Amino acid sequence: MHNVGMSPNANLFVALRDAFPADRSAVAIETTDDAPLHYRFDDLDRATARLANLLDSLDLPPGSRVAAHVDKSVEALLLYLAVLRAGFVYLPLNPAYQTAELAHFLQDAEPAVVVCGARNFGWVSKLAFTSGVGHVFTLDPDRTGTLLDRAAHHGDDHAPAVRAADDLAVILYTSGTTGRSKGAMLTHGNMLANARTLKDVWQWRPGDVLVHALPIFHIHGLFVACHGALLNGSRMLWFDRFEPGRVLARFADATVFMGVPTLYVRLLAEPGLTADACRSMRLFISGSAPLLPDTFREWQRRTGHTLLERYGMSETVMLTSNPVDGERRPGTVGRPLPGVDVRIAAPDADSGNGGIEVRGPNVFAGYWRLPEKTREEFTADGWFKTGDVGRFDADGYLQIVGRAKDLVISGGFNVYPAEVEATMDDLPGVAETAVIGVPHPDFGEAVVAVVVPRPGASLDPAALVGAVKARLANFKVPKQVIVVDDLPRNAMGKVQKKVLRDRHAGLFG
Repeated sequence: MHNVGMSPNANLFVALRDAFPADRSAVAIETTDDAPLHYRFDDLDRATARLANLLDSLDLPPGSRVAAHVDKSVEALLLYLAVLRAGFVYLPLNPAYQTAELAHFLQDAEPAVVVCGARNFGWVSKLAFTSGVGHVFTLDPDRTGTLLDRAAHHGDDHAPAVRAADDLAVILYTSGTTGRSKGAMLTHGNMLANARTLKDVWQWRPGDVLVHALPIFHIHGLFVACHGALLNGSRMLWFDRFEPGRVLARFADATVFMGVPTLYVRLLAEPGLTADACRSMRLFISGSAPLLPDTFREWQRRTGHTLLERYGMSETVMLTSNPVDGERRPGTVGRPLPGVDVRIAAPDADSGNGGIEVRGPNVFAGYWRLPEKTREEFTADGWFKTGDVGRFDADGYLQIVGRAKDLVISGGFNVYPAEVEATMDDLPGVAETAVIGVPHPDFGEAVVAVVVPRPGASLDPAALVGAVKARLANFKVPKQVIVVDDLPRNAMGKVQKKVLRDRHAGLFG
């Protein structure tokens, strides 16, 4: 425990609990299953106290990691809050991870405690104990498991551990769309600074109700959504999984929804999505992957609402946002958040594109046990290199044109996939495009477009190439177009371009 003298406790849990409404019997979380459960703010306080007391009883070393490889549930959220409260470090893991993936995280993070679903207990506990983990508990969405059984024997009063703002709160493994996942270290101060900024920027107000239908092993669902609601003392309508029809039905009882673009596409497929169905809603926020301008326009047409797109990453939480009041521009992620600096490094003379670099109180403390990698990812003057490429428009709105590692260099020319993708997505019959570079004997890399047709459309690759030729410089035109039923994605809906590059690496011999 830090000796912080008389300074106030910077534990994120304390700030969240301090924001609970004066009436602790108000509903904090309402489940949306057939027999809904209502968790009051008082229940959150007492349940996290029991769990924190259980963790304290294990006599863990300071800074111990607690890994959660569990399905989404309110109890899983309570576990996260309890880990903060007890002053340990939370390690959220996608419950879809299998043996080889989980082995990497357990060996790298060396957690003292692992919580997993009962169905996985056999193989997870074996893996955990061979990795030196001292304690393995189970937790299932039906509120069963050894974690809750053990916690029930502990008291419901607990003094939160005293933590400094720069103490580690969470290790978040990057989604690993390329190479091995790295653990981004986020502090209590990183997350609280960001949550407070978003509360202001997104104008959270009394009476707001959040529809929560995102996973909670990632920043979007766990930090941006949950911290937002808790810091505003707002009720959450809690879905253990996203089902478009059931989510749509609850918009009548809510004001705020956060989703990834895939969720908006699936909601648009619901005939019941109308302006009337969204009449009580105030704000629809989109992030975690690029939103197609088509989805943006169609959502506006169907609901009368304009999606608010924002930009963040595991290492930084949120960085920019389109405004609540003011123009929300399709194809942009808005302006930098207050207190966050964003710059374009070495912008290209023609396009203005360059590497996006950031700094601010939300920027992480570095990669877990990778000091050299951390140094590489920061500039000499202390800015974090996001790995994204973008540009500012004349009004200061940021446009992201792709990942630096997705840049295609064909015949010595730089090709930004996002530009080619946007051009192809505008063509008749095209639903979505992913542009990649694959090895080519003459050009070094060739531009290849992998295209998904709209339902019922039949696409002719040669005709698509011809249409792009009329719109873009020759070096940007795909050498080949491949039509597929769908694109490979990770858990947050991001297209996995590495999978596509591996799949088509031998295309040109």
